[in-house]
Amino acid sequence: MRVKGGTVTHRRHKKVLDAAKGYFDRRSKTFKVAKQAVDKANQYATRDRHNRKRNFRSLWIQRINAGVRSVDEAMTYSRFINGLSLAGIEVDRKVLADLAVHEPAAFEAIVNKAKAALA
Repeated sequence: MRVKGGTVTHRRHKKVLDAAKGYFDRRSKTFKVAKQAVDKANQYATRDRHNRKRNFRSLWIQRINAGVRSVDEAMTYSRFINGLSLAGIEVDRKVLADLAVHEPAAFEAIVNKAKAALA
């Protein structure tokens, strides 16, 4: 007696069609087309997880640069980062950007320390 794979196939198809819910037209109804759409969506998701890291780092740098220039117009982002390393201050960009936005007084103190280390 042979084994028929009906339940396994049905489960696999259902998983793909559930993932394609909300897609337009045949992309959400037909297994063959839905599978292609879901595969492509997963490729985009993987790519964009990496891009999100890139975008956030860029945003943090812009916020830090704006914060540094509001304290001292002559100082640039790169000179500030150099001053931090010379001063031995190890704070990542995410925290620095948050300080620049929410705690301007604390951020100004850090900028002054970096400036002192450069001089």
